[in-house]
Amino acid sequence: MADYRTKIDEKTGTGARFELYQFARKSYALGMAGEPGGIHVQPARTMRQLRIVLAGGAALLEPGALQYAIGKLQVEVQKNDQGGIFARAVRSAGTGESAFATRYAGHGEVWTEPTDKQFIIAEMDGPGDALILDDKAFYACEATIAIKTHVHKTISGALSGGGLMQPKLEGAGVFVVESPVPVDEIEAIELDDSGELIVDGDLMLMYSATLQVELRPLVRGMRNALRSGEGLVFVLRGRGTVWLTPTMRL
Repeated sequence: MADYRTKIDEKTGTGARFELYQFARKSYALGMAGEPGGIHVQPARTMRQLRIVLAGGAALLEPGALQYAIGKLQVEVQKNDQGGIFARAVRSAGTGESAFATRYAGHGEVWTEPTDKQFIIAEMDGPGDALILDDKAFYACEATIAIKTHVHKTISGALSGGGLMQPKLEGAGVFVVESPVPVDEIEAIELDDSGELIVDGDLMLMYSATLQVELRPLVRGMRNALRSGEGLVFVLRGRGTVWLTPTMRL
């Protein structure tokens, strides 16, 4: 493996290991006519790649994320006949998730395309563990995790441009999500059933599926909603954790 990459995180599951690498990519630009030097070095971009090492296990990967794979692998399109996220024939309104995922199984390694996006590698304890993700957050997971679709059934949810249908992860294993901010800028808020959390849905990376969630205007009534200057918000109640990305718009 080339030594220009630096491994910054990893987690091992059942027959599958997920490794996150980082490297700096310099770029060059020609100077304007008459400028000294001719070629200018641009500020380096920090790029990241995910490596999935399979040792008899299996992993699911977001379509289009593969750069290359090597080894003795079985590759197929993941389908779900139980109403899961991959059963959708088209992208749902307001969701960035694809209707399918690619399943890699066997012995070998899978490298994803380099990107400047942030990634978080985490684990679910299962079997009762379940998370609901932002509709653009899913990237990869062990095949031991079931991926389904959470549908918001409120009227407000049906009008939402970014939350009608969201990926739901259930079970045990390692998973990887894309994040608009580094992991140290993610804020985890614990709810203990003593109050409620009101949040702009764009800031919510994922939350415990045990929480009761409503999508609605910040204040009741059309006139009040217009005066508030806010669109639809998530209102969460119950016991569980919500992971927010407060710095994503900076």
